[in-house]
Amino acid sequence: MECRKEDNLKFCNCGFDCERKGICCLCLANHRDKGQLPACYFTDIVASSHDRSIETYLMKFERSKRGGDYTSRKIPVATI
Repeated sequence: MECRKEDNLKFCNCGFDCERKGICCLCLANHRDKGQLPACYFTDIVASSHDRSIETYLMKFERSKRGGDYTSRKIPVATI
């Protein structure tokens, strides 16, 4: 499968400018190795805190199920 970096960059909300930005497979592997999730799993507000922990994701997700204001970002699957 061919990487579509330019398409991916349209949906990337990561505030860091690294060599993996827009290359989702490398970004995901990097964060997985650190026990984290990439910014695209979080809303822009949560992602800007740079807390990419799985614990934070689960806490925000559980809060949203109880009627909180957290909603996950909508990323077209075809671009990943």
